[in-house]
Amino acid sequence: MKMNKSTVKSFILWIAIILIVNLLSQSFYKRFDLTKDKRYTLSKAALQTIDSVDTPLVIDVFLEGDFPSEFKRLRLETKQILEEFQVYNSNIKFNFINPTEDESRKEAIVSQLTDRGLEPFQLNVRESGKTSQTLIFPWALASYNDYSVKIPLIKNRVGDTQQEMVNNSVQHLEYAFADGFKKLTNTKLKKIAILKGNGQLDDIYVADFLTSIKGNYSIAPFTLDKVETQPLETLDQLSKFDLIISAKPNEIFTEEEKFVLDQYTMRGGKSIWLTEAIVMDRDSLYTESGSAVAIMKDLNLNDFFFKYGVRINPNMVLDLYSSPIPLAVGDGDNTQILPISWQYSPLAGSNPEHPITTNLNLVKFDFASQIDTLKNNVQKTVLLRSSPLSKLQGVPKLVSLDDITQDPDKSTFNNGSQTLAVLLEGNFTSVYNNRIKPFELSNVKNESVATQMIVISDGDVIKNDVLRNQPQNLGFDRASNQPIGNKEFLINAVNYLLQDDKLLNIRTKEIAIAFLDVERIAPEKTKWQAINIVLPLLILGLFGILFNYIRKRKYS
Repeated sequence: MKMNKSTVKSFILWIAIILIVNLLSQSFYKRFDLTKDKRYTLSKAALQTIDSVDTPLVIDVFLEGDFPSEFKRLRLETKQILEEFQVYNSNIKFNFINPTEDESRKEAIVSQLTDRGLEPFQLNVRESGKTSQTLIFPWALASYNDYSVKIPLIKNRVGDTQQEMVNNSVQHLEYAFADGFKKLTNTKLKKIAILKGNGQLDDIYVADFLTSIKGNYSIAPFTLDKVETQPLETLDQLSKFDLIISAKPNEIFTEEEKFVLDQYTMRGGKSIWLTEAIVMDRDSLYTESGSAVAIMKDLNLNDFFFKYGVRINPNMVLDLYSSPIPLAVGDGDNTQILPISWQYSPLAGSNPEHPITTNLNLVKFDFASQIDTLKNNVQKTVLLRSSPLSKLQGVPKLVSLDDITQDPDKSTFNNGSQTLAVLLEGNFTSVYNNRIKPFELSNVKNESVATQMIVISDGDVIKNDVLRNQPQNLGFDRASNQPIGNKEFLINAVNYLLQDDKLLNIRTKEIAIAFLDVERIAPEKTKWQAINIVLPLLILGLFGILFNYIRKRKYS
């Protein structure tokens, strides 16, 4: 068969086109995200965290091994997210490591990783109707220029199934890696003042939270003890900080101190107040009597918050949906420490519409008070509230551990959800507007520039446990042996107030992953194996028989 000239020309032209396309593809590279939820399209805020990376940033991912299908999916999603970062910046390098692969060194490696804070996760594996347990390390360790940060890959919430946990974890991956990269590459740190001098919590009780944010921010203690003698200098020094945090103050604020704090706010300063309207602490109950009287606490801040638009009421919020309290039960050698239901520790639900609290675990409170929001020009957003099965209890009130022995009257828990944390945003009016000032100030501001404040009605939200003189993980409730959202909530609050909300907004990204129904897999396993293996072979065989039959009829 001879080819005419036009056919030869067409053939050569197509070969040339294919060669040109291949050459161009070597120089230009483009990936297309065809998923409905755009899960592989990284946000600009996430990509900006690696803009300055000019030497290898190495990520060791310990999510490798023989996992159930859900966690294989998490591994795959993690790999694809890291590939997207790598496409944007070729200095991003990553490895997947199985830390338990070498049985001879397994215990030593597990101990080494745990000492670095990479705690293992006990995974329940259900296969063929049987349940077993395996140990995994859902962490990544990112290193850059002699610095390292650990990145959590699991987003575990109370009550979640394994599939829900993996889905939440996949949704959290972009933020987790972007936040880790930001800690490694951030050179310009904003300043946070931790207020001292008014009976705030000692450093050891806020150590875990401060350790978690120190990579992103410059943190320093600040006292108001020089206000009486040097008020202007104190205000100027405080104004150098971008944010102040007051963690469970227990001593009255003087008018001079309040005026400094007020003018700090008027100048655009931001703040987080973890304060209470009652005097009551769980430690007060661990006495011989096992009881204590809750009374009203006066910090001289009522008018301060009232002017800004909130009121912390002198009462206690009790909630049927609460964290337990550990108590010794039994006598002598039979004594056991057991978690007992305790309605004074509400587990607060979050606002799913705000980036601070989206996809957040329950936040544990202790003897929290109710917050009312008041009408003024400041915008108010409720961040945390108790469950609908709540009730209010006034003070003074005797609180006794003997209450635990009595079943709560559920009919009395009918006050509905109660506000426990509020975000205030906008232009604040000074507390001292049209009032006599505690000291002379030449440039008094009666209205603030746009600023923000968060008010939380319990100082224990930031308080970590201390065991053997060591601060414990604020994100874990030892009484219930469950993760809680306290640390993540506070970190998100700080990031939001310090205008890291672009990165924080990544958390609102919704990703839905389809999983197989585990309950149906076990009893129907054989049927679906037959459908997926035998049925295609039968169809192929029938096609072959039909093809041969038609061929014989045509040519015989």
